[in-house]
Amino acid sequence: MKYTLRQLEVFLATAFHENLTRAAASLSMSQSAASSALKDLESQFDVQLFDRVGKRLQLNELGESIRPRAEALLEQARGLESALARHQELGHLRVGATLSIGNYLAVEIMARYMGEQAGARVELEVANTEAIVRKVANFELDLGLIEGESRHPDLEMIHWRDDELVVFCAPDHPLAGKPWLTDDDLLSVAWIVREQGSGTRQHFEWAMHGLLPELNIKLELQHTEAIKRAVEAGLGVGCLSEITLVDAFERGRLVPLPVPHRDFHRRFYFALHRQKFRSAGVERWLELCRESTEGLA
Repeated sequence: MKYTLRQLEVFLATAFHENLTRAAASLSMSQSAASSALKDLESQFDVQLFDRVGKRLQLNELGESIRPRAEALLEQARGLESALARHQELGHLRVGATLSIGNYLAVEIMARYMGEQAGARVELEVANTEAIVRKVANFELDLGLIEGESRHPDLEMIHWRDDELVVFCAPDHPLAGKPWLTDDDLLSVAWIVREQGSGTRQHFEWAMHGLLPELNIKLELQHTEAIKRAVEAGLGVGCLSEITLVDAFERGRLVPLPVPHRDFHRRFYFALHRQKFRSAGVERWLELCRESTEGLA
């Protein structure tokens, strides 16, 4: 074999950081050792994997084409190393989840995953759909749980479960108690919604097609709890996933507003890189996610 796993580590770290000094530091290597490993990899095959622009090392077409294969190979090597050294099959997972999923669904799944085998560990990153998709595509996360659509060419989107957005207001709002809202009602109120780039905002805009230019978007907030509190304080009407509103509805702090003529149905997805090796841990995580939906209508 003409290459080593260490050479592949240096190649991937350099592709990520676009800088040899930072790549070496991330691998606890000297810059000269990292430079030598990368040079040896290229010279052994008489290829160039990066375009050198000043201090930046940017992947060229060949480098881009082998990057996912190198990622998959190293992932398998790490899995073998973990199994040999720790006798573990599940190991360490890096999971990304959008806010609604991360705050209301993923923690319970994480607890089950970590409880199944001593030593299993999960890093859970909560961000909006746009950020999670970007990190899965860049191999920074093993998988993503997202609530928005994505057509990224490197990702496979697998349907996980259905969801519904719900329009809601404070109990003393003028629209509270109406049997349903009309488009005129939707245009008459101030809206407090998620930020651009979130899956919730994406579907809200799809559901409100034809009205968007005239909607009064008063506030854009990044967190569901902040939106709920703002609506509860009477600042406007909100629209969030039903899974985030169950407790507030039960306690009477907020009330739903039916909008039957608008389609607020959507789906949650698993986002996985098409060329990333799927470890036993990833497969078990997907199983636990699917088991969590059993019994749902």
